Amino acid sequence: MYLFAVFVLLGTGLTVNSEIHSLMYIYTAFSKPVGLPGIHEFTAMGQMDGRMIDYYDSDVQRKVHKQDWMKERLPADYWEKGTQSRQSKQQWFKVNIDILKKRMNQTDDDRHVLQWMHGCEGETYGNNGHLKFVRGVDMYNYDGQDFLSFDDAHSVWVAAADIAVPTKRKWDDVQVLKEYTKGYLENECIDWLSKFRAYGEQQLEAASPPDVYMSAKKTRTKSNLMLSCLATGFYPKDIILNIKRNGRVLTKEDGLISSGVRPNEDDTYQRRDSVEILKSDIASFTCEVIHRASKMSVEKAWNHEFKDDENNMGMIGGIIGGVVVVVVLVVIAVVLVVLKKKGKFGSKESLNSDGTSSSGSDPAPPATVINIQDVAKPLLNDEEKEKGSKESVSSGDSGNSSDKGSAKSSDKSADGSNESLLKQQPEA
Repeated sequence: MYLFAVFVLLGTGLTVNSEIHSLMYIYTAFSKPVGLPGIHEFTAMGQMDGRMIDYYDSDVQRKVHKQDWMKERLPADYWEKGTQSRQSKQQWFKVNIDILKKRMNQTDDDRHVLQWMHGCEGETYGNNGHLKFVRGVDMYNYDGQDFLSFDDAHSVWVAAADIAVPTKRKWDDVQVLKEYTKGYLENECIDWLSKFRAYGEQQLEAASPPDVYMSAKKTRTKSNLMLSCLATGFYPKDIILNIKRNGRVLTKEDGLISSGVRPNEDDTYQRRDSVEILKSDIASFTCEVIHRASKMSVEKAWNHEFKDDENNMGMIGGIIGGVVVVVVLVVIAVVLVVLKKKGKFGSKESLNSDGTSSSGSDPAPPATVINIQDVAKPLLNDEEKEKGSKESVSSGDSGNSSDKGSAKSSDKSADGSNESLLKQQPEA
């Protein structure tokens, strides 16, 4: 789960003479409603360089744009097919959570969460800004634990837990699945990333300078204060923030702590650094913020005032609390896992052999054009195998099935799906 959070916060990184850009798609599903405002049973979204570009949830049930350039440059059928795809994936996740619960001998008393994330990173090269593939990401996570991921360098699936080993073996045997996944991560995803960056170039390149606030509050130690500097509302995410005492930059050795760069809900970023000091310290404390993209460089001084109210930074309003939806989902999922009485995958005794679901809705990677039945039968147990059905369930981005298809179909989606479904049925 924490690995997911790292990827969710992924944005534009700088190398010596180039930039790293990313396109990621994140799906999160709970086994039952959470009952908290803004937290949906199913959520899917796309992010480019840390900015949300499209969104879908189980309440709205429509794929919608989150950037104006997405609406302007992509045709209506892109959103219609995307809506159908995510409605299909919503059902896919529901079926597969139920299968995983049964596989792991879990009850309905606890709330479970299944996540899938895939996408790519590309590095710009040359004066024309072309992107070169750096790495791909395709990974599954269940109840806060890494489950399965794809190693595109070696074209193999990697099981992160014993419970995922049968799935890894089964999916490794489906050559077309590996070829399609590798092809999407290394080629199609990079093509879409390049296309999206070209579509939104003007908006993406527009830099926003940060607002800078410096304040202090009481700590549990009566003689001390927590001094904080907040920079918020900036884009892109690269920023330098230093708290200084009499001109000397404070570090971790001085007790400095940092939130790191985090997303706001308006596609900008924030960072807060803090250090505990003595109330009696009369030294000069300043906060230096440098945001090169917006050509901003400022150093603000603390006036040695503080408030009794621990929420003394409330003057900033909702800026601090605004976090992109997927980060909230990650945090909630972590909390739910911690609160669960049975938060692990279970003992090895619960490991079952592969089989087929009576509904035919066996788990399969929704990133591919493979039929849902094709590759995840190992997640099921022997009892379900005896009830196996040949009913076909589509996993294509459009939510529609077809008799024959190819991974080379021209009707492709940015998140790696297309309308064509391969009907090969490997032995269970």
